[in-house]
Amino acid sequence: MSEELSFWGLIANASLIVQLVMLILALASVASWTVIVQRLTIFKKAQAAVRQFEDRFWSGMDLGQLFRECASQPNPDSGEEMIFKAGFKEYTRLRQSASVDADAIMEGAQRAMRVAYSREMERLDKHLPFLATVGSASPYIGLFGTVWGIMNAFRGLAHLQQATIATVAPGISEALIATAMGLFAAIPAVIAYNRFSAQSERLSNAYRTFAEEFSSILHRSVHATQKGSEN
Repeated sequence: MSEELSFWGLIANASLIVQLVMLILALASVASWTVIVQRLTIFKKAQAAVRQFEDRFWSGMDLGQLFRECASQPNPDSGEEMIFKAGFKEYTRLRQSASVDADAIMEGAQRAMRVAYSREMERLDKHLPFLATVGSASPYIGLFGTVWGIMNAFRGLAHLQQATIATVAPGISEALIATAMGLFAAIPAVIAYNRFSAQSERLSNAYRTFAEEFSSILHRSVHATQKGSEN
């Protein structure tokens, strides 16, 4: 009896449907933990890259020199660097054309930065919908397994003249394992999703702020150049 009520014994003796539910939840839990570890690494690198690039950008280094350094030694984890390179490259390209005015140059540079920003946010938010799905669906999947297991337990009791705790306990226990596994898969996924969403929002604000500040620098530069050429 004790072997039947052990964790592995309950899983082994569960009905096929309940075992399938448990398998789905176990796979969902493994996949969500894989995503969690991957996202932890990506967000940690992205946050460190923000500080490193801003220190270089605001150090007073010439923007052309900074662009060449970033192009020769790119940091794929730095969203601000990607935005900077996209904006400065387009800005430089349009300035070489004498027929393009200052407003068109700024519009082109800002458009390039918006595209780079969108790509960086897509990279950061990758797989977050999966965590949200696991967090929201796993309890219901586990509940389905529990309901199915309880139905089988009561169906088995219908053939007995006298029901005791010993006859009810195995069926109820194996059914409740499905709910426990659903919660085990859902809780870390929900916590991770909320944390990563907050970190993504902070990085998004940092990227947008940098893009605005960089746009202001380019705006002053292009208009100063245009006034100098007119004089």
